[in-house]
Amino acid sequence: MIDLKVDFSKILGFVDQKEIDALQAEVTKSHQSIVQKTGAGNDFLGWVDLPSSIDEALLKSIEEDAARISKMADIFVVIGIGGSYLGARAVIEALNHNFSNLLPGECKHPQVVFAGNNLSEDYLADLIDVLDKRDYAMAVVSKSGTTTEPAIAFRILREHIEKKYGREEASKRIIAITDKERGVLKKLSLEEGYKSYVVPDDIGGRYSVLTPVGLLPIAVAGFDIRAMIEGAKAMRANSLASDVIANSPAAAYAAARTSLYRNQKTVEIMVGYQPSLVFFVEWWKQLYGESEGKENKGIFPAGVTFTADLHSMGQYIQEGERFIFETVISVEKPRRELSVPVDPQDLDGLNFTAGKRLCEVNKQAELGTLLAHVDGGVPNIKISVPAINENVIGQLVYFWEFACALSGYMLKVNPFDQPGVEAYKKNMFALLGKPGYEAQGAELRKRL
Repeated sequence: MIDLKVDFSKILGFVDQKEIDALQAEVTKSHQSIVQKTGAGNDFLGWVDLPSSIDEALLKSIEEDAARISKMADIFVVIGIGGSYLGARAVIEALNHNFSNLLPGECKHPQVVFAGNNLSEDYLADLIDVLDKRDYAMAVVSKSGTTTEPAIAFRILREHIEKKYGREEASKRIIAITDKERGVLKKLSLEEGYKSYVVPDDIGGRYSVLTPVGLLPIAVAGFDIRAMIEGAKAMRANSLASDVIANSPAAAYAAARTSLYRNQKTVEIMVGYQPSLVFFVEWWKQLYGESEGKENKGIFPAGVTFTADLHSMGQYIQEGERFIFETVISVEKPRRELSVPVDPQDLDGLNFTAGKRLCEVNKQAELGTLLAHVDGGVPNIKISVPAINENVIGQLVYFWEFACALSGYMLKVNPFDQPGVEAYKKNMFALLGKPGYEAQGAELRKRL
């Protein structure tokens, strides 16, 4: 049974229900391309069956490693970029105490931090300041081992951890998540004796949350990866069994956003009303941006956190150009309870909220904003979940993955490649003087 619901009733003033219903044939065709694994990029459809095929031995190994790391480290560094870190960070931050880094004495699990997702000298140097003073372990996530950002971070942090603990002890504190057989990271892990996990050949980075890429850091952070997998399994059963828009949340979402795109709504703004969902929105942005943005097509994915961004981006959303639509993540029940107190003086004039829980105030802000934005010409899709917990997170992950594949096939692109990502790398290598790129480097420098 799934808890997630999609409501697209607030787009019907902008597109017709008949237009959405007419997409059923396209949804069915795209659905078959996924289930039967016949569509473009079908060699990267391993994620489709993943929730139901995860090996018990693998789960047990991840849980044992998480327990081992918890005993030896205060900090767990995850080195990776794109899907190699965003999924794990999204889940951990969604489930974590908002100020866990300020409650070190109460935390029973290592704090998970991230490196290799940028080339900032200040960021990595600041991280080393912390690692100098704390016990740590790390995972490096890279299929090839040569992706520039994580490879440089791993080179620097590997030197640091070996100097701090010695080479033998360092090898016990490093876990490699990489290719099964090939690549420099696999070679190094064999030479140095690192524990290693496999990045499956048929699962791309942005679809890898339910592989060791995401599961290991999430388990280290102290969260129940089995409950998360159960949630994904339930969503998979729904998504595979029903390709009817009315019965499948993934199909409903894919059809709704496709109909809006075909009516010139080219920017989708994902809205969260919980600050803990900021990185979940970042993961969603990568999933959809990298999957759909090709061949001069695709909805541009953006994100905001309300109510904070209502005092900045809210003005544009309300009255700017009308090429946008919003998708709202609506959470019914918070984890904590806090009510507004009565103030006898009522100088701020807010006694009308006294006695109300903050979640009620937040919910009315959500509903009021939805109506205001619809009135202002912004269609709204609502994705409702009862709470944020491991099971629901698993449902959300699989829901967005399946809907993304559906949307990509309806857009008639390959949702599983990313050819445009290589352009900046070639220019960077040329400007850095990588052997073999001399001529291109000379040409680029003339243009700068």
